[in-house]
Amino acid sequence: MMGSKANVRIEGAITAMVTPFKQDGSLDIAGLEKNVEFQIQQGISGLVPLGTTGESPTVSEEERETIIKTVVAAAAGKVPVIVGTGTNSTEHSIELSRQAEELGADAVLVVSPYYNKPTQEGLYRHFKAIAESIKIPLVVYNIQGRTAVNIETATLARMAQSCSNIIAVKEASGNLAQMMDVLDQLPKAFSVVSGDDNLTLSLMALGGRGVISVVSNLLPKKVSDMCAAAMKGDFAAARELHFELMPIFKTAFIETNPIPIKAAMGMAGLAAGPVRMPLCEMQPANLDKLRAAVQKLGLAK
Repeated sequence: MMGSKANVRIEGAITAMVTPFKQDGSLDIAGLEKNVEFQIQQGISGLVPLGTTGESPTVSEEERETIIKTVVAAAAGKVPVIVGTGTNSTEHSIELSRQAEELGADAVLVVSPYYNKPTQEGLYRHFKAIAESIKIPLVVYNIQGRTAVNIETATLARMAQSCSNIIAVKEASGNLAQMMDVLDQLPKAFSVVSGDDNLTLSLMALGGRGVISVVSNLLPKKVSDMCAAAMKGDFAAARELHFELMPIFKTAFIETNPIPIKAAMGMAGLAAGPVRMPLCEMQPANLDKLRAAVQKLGLAK
């Protein structure tokens, strides 16, 4: 799976890790280490700390350093560690990307700038500046629902052509037509992975390479097995796993991510803890639906 950092492969089931907190709101470092070990034992293909699921907007600079060091040390080179470093400031994103590289990350995941709504030219310059500031690979994260801006396929192709270390995209536009364009128009070596658990199989059937998954925090082996089956072209087995996972794919997003997945992990006895404000605990009716899905999978402790 590994090799030199230049040869990092973005494929299979990669977990967008939660950041576990104790009940007093502080970082749960021991819990984070246990989660990394659990993921690797269950056959995961990579780990993404400090993404959306990791509540990166509410993690302090000091905590960020601790999280990166903890995950890199616990992963011990067994799987790639892809650190979320994107912000809506190009300069700050460069600083965070350099920090991740220095602390041993194998790649960075950079979300398109949110709130300031750059043009396609602005997006191109933003990602190019970050990619040129580091030697490790960069994975572009396209999620219009959280950023208000869609990275158009022509812009993505331009990025990949200009910067040899822009090697993959996490596609969470929710738009399969766009994903097909990306698969069709980007070089074959460029990796397209899903950012939506429920679209993983559809994207892989079209030539996608896997998923950066929320649900794999809870079920790394099943999500890995689904991706492995799809990669082999065994779509009957992949489809069976997809439909088995469908109830949790739905309920994991019944409220804003990572509220439900952290609640589900708590039910299954995994380290997660509370979310930080402005997120808050689940509404009782939704919590009941989530509990039913977790129980159906036989995970409730």
